[in-house]
Amino acid sequence: MDYYLDPELAPLAAMIPPLDWSDVVGVREFTAQTYAQIPAYQSGQPLTVTDVTIPGGADAPDIPGRIYTRAGSTAPVPGLIYLHGGGFVSGNLEGADNTGRMVADQAGVAVLVPEYRLAPEHPYPASLDDCYATLDWITRAGAGYGIDTGHIGVLGDSSGAALAAGLTILDRDLGGSRLAAQFLDGAVTDNRLATHSMRTMTDAPVWQPRNSRFTWRHYLGDLADDPALPISAVPGRARAEDLTGLPPAYVSCYQVDPNRDEALDYARRLTEAGVPTEVHQYSGAFHLAHAFPGTAIGARMLAGRHEAIRRLLQ
Repeated sequence: MDYYLDPELAPLAAMIPPLDWSDVVGVREFTAQTYAQIPAYQSGQPLTVTDVTIPGGADAPDIPGRIYTRAGSTAPVPGLIYLHGGGFVSGNLEGADNTGRMVADQAGVAVLVPEYRLAPEHPYPASLDDCYATLDWITRAGAGYGIDTGHIGVLGDSSGAALAAGLTILDRDLGGSRLAAQFLDGAVTDNRLATHSMRTMTDAPVWQPRNSRFTWRHYLGDLADDPALPISAVPGRARAEDLTGLPPAYVSCYQVDPNRDEALDYARRLTEAGVPTEVHQYSGAFHLAHAFPGTAIGARMLAGRHEAIRRLLQ
């Protein structure tokens, strides 16, 4: 298909090779090589970066984590859990380092990045359990790191947004409701893969629908075809009435992205549920286009989400 792409993004799209997400080892190797080529983020002010160990849930291993804060803060600042993307199968602390530094620097919050367990070695609910353990830990121990534990949000990119959305549902259902806001970027939400954008954008840049089949299968494992999966596992299956009582949402998506419609549909159902929801669709942009540095449209995307983080977590 012919897609309209932003003039800055069109040349980049032509340079991005398609990946086979059935090959988890190959994807991880490519991801690591890509991270190594991205210039390190240069903070505009000194940051304090602290490695932490987050206790896992029952019978689960501890979770490595990293906290980023502006150095010299004298008053507690809001906290933000950042859940990286990577199709549920790739990504780590080092790959998330630039985002942690950037958000702490530009949004003025304390960012906690957990290195949650990855599929397919650790299928659902392992990664979501790790996210929940991270929320438990930051609300209990965050004050010791200068974090205002009354103002905690969660940010997720792509598959990380599926975990972020699932975490808000799980926390509500378990009686916590401790999250003040959710930020869902390029959100993966629905394993049915039946939306218009998923059915038609077969050759979109960066992400193609065939990848979604593999990544959901990696994540859900033997439960992939279970119609009784909880909506915290697959948030896009939720009805509006299932989403009441969730924290305010900032949803960003991309016009030339197979995941576009499931993100928009989820935002619509949040709105119908009475959840304060802000939606930004970026025209002419492919999946997570801001991950490619040096474009004006990417800078605009990041500025928008940093402003939303400041506003919704103040």
